[in-house]
Amino acid sequence: MDFSNIANDLLTQILVAAALLGFILLVVVYSLRYLYVAHKAKKAALKQLTGDEPLPPVSVVLVAHNEAAFLRENLVYLLEQEYPDFEVVVVNYLSHDDTHFVLKLCKDNYPNLKVVDFKDDVNMFYGRKYPLSIGIRSAKNDIIVLTDVDSMPSNLKWLRHVVQGYSKPSTNIVLGYGQVEAEKTVLGSMQRYDNMDYSADYLSRALRHRPVTATDRNLSYRKGFFFSKGAFISHYNEPDGAADMFVNQNATRRNTAVNLHPETFIKYKAPVKFIHWHQMRQHRTATYRYHKASQQMAGATAGISLLLFYGAVAALLALGLFPWQILVGVLVLKFALQILSFAQLEKQFGEKGLCWLSPLYEIYFTVANTILLLFPLKYKYKK
Repeated sequence: MDFSNIANDLLTQILVAAALLGFILLVVVYSLRYLYVAHKAKKAALKQLTGDEPLPPVSVVLVAHNEAAFLRENLVYLLEQEYPDFEVVVVNYLSHDDTHFVLKLCKDNYPNLKVVDFKDDVNMFYGRKYPLSIGIRSAKNDIIVLTDVDSMPSNLKWLRHVVQGYSKPSTNIVLGYGQVEAEKTVLGSMQRYDNMDYSADYLSRALRHRPVTATDRNLSYRKGFFFSKGAFISHYNEPDGAADMFVNQNATRRNTAVNLHPETFIKYKAPVKFIHWHQMRQHRTATYRYHKASQQMAGATAGISLLLFYGAVAALLALGLFPWQILVGVLVLKFALQILSFAQLEKQFGEKGLCWLSPLYEIYFTVANTILLLFPLKYKYKK
């Protein structure tokens, strides 16, 4: 192998340095996003309830709009939680399907169900922030747990584990994980990978005391804290990001906790059509432009690292500036580290088989997510 050109050729030096920098950054990304979260989840799974933990009153809040089918399937799992003092607040927002009848039937059998009906559109803005804030205001308890109608707790002790996130008096926000249930197809595999990678990213940042976003399928905060921070008032004009923007604006290293016990996981069904899934991802990224520049740069680290690494390696191979055997070896090492790291994460999150496809999906979603960020959703707002 001839390395003599490296000392004399500036282009080769730049490309080798870029490849090395990209490789190091990717190793850091895999360590912090996958291995670190997997380690914390494994550690959390070892904690068992002793039965003498404090169980403060809790209000579970969700918004329903023409989602009777989901309510029939999932609402009972919320109402049947093994918890001494809790209520479930469902905001029935302008539904014209069987939502009203499903809620009435549940109300007749579960006194801990509170229904807030919106029969007229008094919301001056698009989105669910206004009905959600009304649901939170209607809740009688200080600890609020948010979820969605398409989501189901992993077990009947879900609430008992969720409130353990408030073990410190300074905690006002508790983040959790939502596990997607998808069909055994290529689309389903992509959906599961995307959900795991996205979740690992925001959970890792919060665990490292740099919270940036969350999912409102599994999010909790104190009602008093929510309204003391102005609720959603500062961003009512943005239809998306009820969880994202509130957490981004108000979560700090001192007031935010992450609960990764497997019995705190929420499960939700992925859309069966690509277009619906794409729209869901559009809504998820619609508010990222409001994030701080430092947060946006941190979120782009993985993509920039990938571009540096693959771009430099491809250029070195194409121009014949570096021994191909070493470059292929570096590629194999990169794939091995990524697969092993992702395998640890999927083990803790109850997934299988995604690690082998992670190098391919990583490239696809780097491109797809960049497109979503460059071309965000556009809305015509209400006057």
